[in-house]
Amino acid sequence: MTVSITELAELRLRTFVRGTPNYTPQRGIRLAVKDGGCNGYEYDIKISNAPKPDDEVTEFGALRVFVDPKSAPLLDGIVVDYIDGLLESGFKFSNPNATDTCGCGKSFQAAGDCSPTGTPCS
Repeated sequence: MTVSITELAELRLRTFVRGTPNYTPQRGIRLAVKDGGCNGYEYDIKISNAPKPDDEVTEFGALRVFVDPKSAPLLDGIVVDYIDGLLESGFKFSNPNATDTCGCGKSFQAAGDCSPTGTPCS
């Protein structure tokens, strides 16, 4: 499984991880996919104290990224970037597995029978 994180995204994520109370070097970012959003799946990023035994662990400089086995096939090849502009700021996901994405870019649909039904945007 391949995950790429741009230099700016790595800096932003590393700042979040190190800025939390009781920081330890085991701490990292959990990158996952969960059912939800208007297209069926949505991206989930959380600070995690340590990887779970079956996680794939990748290091980007001083940032550790944990991906669970369920999310790994849906995130294979993803590029996580950070956009900082006048009209748009935040994390941007470029996922080669996404067959359709929501206008906000935080929700996607994947090919095959594995995509759950989306919830209409309100």
